[in-house]
Order: sequence, then structure tokens, then C-alpha cells
Amino acid sequence: MNIAPIIQSIPNTELNAVVANLPAVAFAAVLGAFVFFAVGFAGPTEIHNAAHDSRHVMAFPCH
Repeated sequence: MNIAPIIQSIPNTELNAVVANLPAVAFAAVLGAFVFFAVGFAGPTEIHNAAHDSRHVMAFPCH
């Protein structure tokens, strides 16, 4: 499948906006994954309790 016509049909302003936002989206995804997994398996009670409810809402097994 040739996607060149599809890409050419997207106005440059929209394509530029998408490309300009990619670093921010990637950073947010990495930061979110770090918070979700690193804090989820953290040992200190304060960190564990701070994230406890949000992990259970998302069905993340923490114990």
C-alpha cells in the first residue's frame, strides 16, 4: 500500500503540528511509564501508599 498520496493530502500546517508535538508526547509517555512502574514497585511505605489507590483503579497488581 502506497501511503504517499495520503501523506501529501495532509496540509503542511497539520503535519508540522503533529511532528512538533512528538517529543512532548514521547517524554510524557516515558515519564508516565516510569511513575507507573518504578513507583509501583517502590519499597518505601510513603511512596507505595501515595500511588496505591491509582494503581488499584487501573488494575495494577501491587501486592
